[in-house]
Amino acid sequence: MKICVIQGPNLNMLGVRETNIYGPMKLEDIHNQMKVVAEQNNFEIEFFQSNLEGEIVDKIQECLGDSDGIIINPAAYTHTSIAIRDALRAVQLPAVEVHISNIASREDFRKTSMISDVCAGTIAGFGPFSYHLAMISMIQILNEISQMKAQQANNG
Repeated sequence: MKICVIQGPNLNMLGVRETNIYGPMKLEDIHNQMKVVAEQNNFEIEFFQSNLEGEIVDKIQECLGDSDGIIINPAAYTHTSIAIRDALRAVQLPAVEVHISNIASREDFRKTSMISDVCAGTIAGFGPFSYHLAMISMIQILNEISQMKAQQANNG
């Protein structure tokens, strides 16, 4: 099974950008940790980052038929992108929304997510560890789906 991790704008600047909020860890380090968890659980993982909304929408659409689930940090697009929301809804793949900071405790405009309601869940506020929690969650979701399909095949 395959998980696609999609990262939004400015996440390529982790480790440099507002380390008081996002910490000193670089995106590459987060991805390396996620890769270890994926390998330990026999999952394939792909990483994608873009600062452009349309590229993120394209990547979500490419996941259809290629990936089993999506972990997404839309970053600033969390609060503004109906296009990303619609793409997630269109592909109907399990998705977990993830944020490094606790968006509910930040500026008012960051408290509303346009995509939370089309995701299985949202993990936020645990720093880079939020990605580890998202991996555990996605692996659990995909394993449950796989078990359910196996049971249906055996019963039908």
